[in-house]
Amino acid sequence: MSTGKVKFFNERKGFGFIIDDESQKDLFVHVSGIIDKIQENDDVVFDITEDQRGKKAINVKKA
Repeated sequence: MSTGKVKFFNERKGFGFIIDDESQKDLFVHVSGIIDKIQENDDVVFDITEDQRGKKAINVKKA
């Protein structure tokens, strides 16, 4: 699993971004890929998957 920090998450809209610790790049995260409730600045662990729009975080939970 990868580690990172929640940069932005809008619970009402159901999406946000996580900064990956390894690459320092932003990863999209959708509410459907979240296990624990997350907020901005939370440390998280997650898996990375890729679709036609690019890489995104899934199985996201608090570290």
